[in-house]
Amino acid sequence: MSNKIIKIALLDMYNGEPNQGMRCIIDVVNRFSPVVSFEIFDVRVKCELPDKNKFDIYISTGGPGNPLSGDGNWDVKYYEFIDSLNKWNTENSIKKHVLFICHSFQMACLHFGLATVTKRNDTSFGVMTIHKTKEGLVDPLFEGLGDPFYAIDSRDYQVVQPKLSIFAKKGAKIISLEKIRDHVQYERAIMAVRFTDYFVGTQFHPEADPISFVSHLRNKEAKEKIKNMKGKKKFRNMLEDLLDDDKIYRTNETLIPNFLRIAINDLLKTKKTLSN
Repeated sequence: MSNKIIKIALLDMYNGEPNQGMRCIIDVVNRFSPVVSFEIFDVRVKCELPDKNKFDIYISTGGPGNPLSGDGNWDVKYYEFIDSLNKWNTENSIKKHVLFICHSFQMACLHFGLATVTKRNDTSFGVMTIHKTKEGLVDPLFEGLGDPFYAIDSRDYQVVQPKLSIFAKKGAKIISLEKIRDHVQYERAIMAVRFTDYFVGTQFHPEADPISFVSHLRNKEAKEKIKNMKGKKKFRNMLEDLLDDDKIYRTNETLIPNFLRIAINDLLKTKKTLSN
């Protein structure tokens, strides 16, 4: 952390496909300038991963495709990298903080053996209510958010069937679940996990802001696809939710800032203690 700058590595998992996610993440990270600097690493296309000795905080993005499969190269190296960060945290006073989003979250749940990842019966897309668990009610990641709170959800896969004995063994906690659906007999998907004190992940997209989402909906092809998938009424409801200051705006302004604030404070506090 030279020159008092905390370095953030953004792990790009978008596989080269156009997206608004990285712009949204950078927008949130820039709110902490000049305390932090960041660098982007293209994990899936270029198999780029950061030097763990040079970075303090890691945000691993969402992305398209099947989280159950990789090409045998980038995915193997990605898992090895995550393990190396976890090992670092057991051996060093200054910790590495990691946030896993959507695709990365699914991969992390698989890798740590916490749950099953399955293909959904249909695509989940739009504004979703997220419910905190008992552990989630006191998790600092969600401080300032109601229960339930609202987030952008976009996924063809889901994390289900938690292996509670492994959760207990690893000290991991489920901190949120998807909406309660009384009219269908599907298991509620896991929407966020506290893997360790320093690793946390969300199935939903805390980086998403209404501006980027509405921009996506201005694409005629995308708009018609969503209308056909969800119906005109749900499409209109989604637009209303996007414009509500207490829904997506609140999550975008709260969750990743909470993650970064917690991480930055921990890093600065530990560094100060070690320098005394």
